[in-house]
Amino acid sequence: MVPIMVVRCDWGSDPVNQTYHDEEWGRPQCEKRSLFEALTLELMQAGLSWKTIMKKRDNFKLAFSNWDYTRVAQYDQARVDELVQDASIIRHRQKIEAVINNAQRFVAMDAATVDFTAYIWQFVDGTPIVNHWQQADEVPTTTPLAIKISRDLKKRGFKFVGPTTTYAFLQAIGMINDHIESCDFKYK
Repeated sequence: MVPIMVVRCDWGSDPVNQTYHDEEWGRPQCEKRSLFEALTLELMQAGLSWKTIMKKRDNFKLAFSNWDYTRVAQYDQARVDELVQDASIIRHRQKIEAVINNAQRFVAMDAATVDFTAYIWQFVDGTPIVNHWQQADEVPTTTPLAIKISRDLKKRGFKFVGPTTTYAFLQAIGMINDHIESCDFKYK
């Protein structure tokens, strides 16, 4: 019997990244906790490999209260100091403070009756952008849409949301499907 060959985006072939690539990346997400998680993971990834983030994902979940942004928004300086000492996560003080700040922005939007899900998805009229890249090197690191959303997030007080991080976030939550054309997971 001939084994079935599965084709993935290059980065998704790494065993550490496979499950995330196959089951989450590029699939539309609308639940606020999932959006907060995706934004946090992309923020933490800035300057690092995705494999590093995937290896620490469960630890981030514990450190950031199971992605409950209402709890994370209440973290104080003592909690920041604890997290900076936690070797199981990325111990970058500014990134940790940005996660807490961004949780506070989620809470502020809730208080102003602005649903983050509706807010972020309105940039694509609720319909994912499906790109048709043939090779991984064709996939951009940012686009005019990511620049626009990055600027808007910053105006709302979000931190560590530059255009590259924002574009990666849009890919992660399925607003932009950048699986290459030959990837078996493009349309799942």
